[in-house]
Amino acid sequence: MAPVDVSKLTEEDLSKYDWITLRRDMDALLPIETFTQKFARKFKENPLVPIGAAATTAALSYGLWSFRTGKKKMSQLMMRTRVVAQGFTIFAMVFGITFSTQKAIKKGEKN
Repeated sequence: MAPVDVSKLTEEDLSKYDWITLRRDMDALLPIETFTQKFARKFKENPLVPIGAAATTAALSYGLWSFRTGKKKMSQLMMRTRVVAQGFTIFAMVFGITFSTQKAIKKGEKN
């Protein structure tokens, strides 16, 4: 299917394409966020997830570097640290989802 040039369509033509109308309606309802704004908002909502992801990345990177330089004990320790950091990240995600759900339920009860 060929792409549709939206700028050349009339209102009557636009009504044939539900997805264009839906997209326009959604854009009008939802605020447009940049990547940085979205990251900042998500970080405020649950700061433990990015911290855990950064710890996982750091442990993995240092572990791979240790493996490459021949430091086998440090490499093994870093791989174990990575697993712990991944577990922490998953725990933080579950905790954040649970907390957000509980917050939404309480907000719904007040309305």
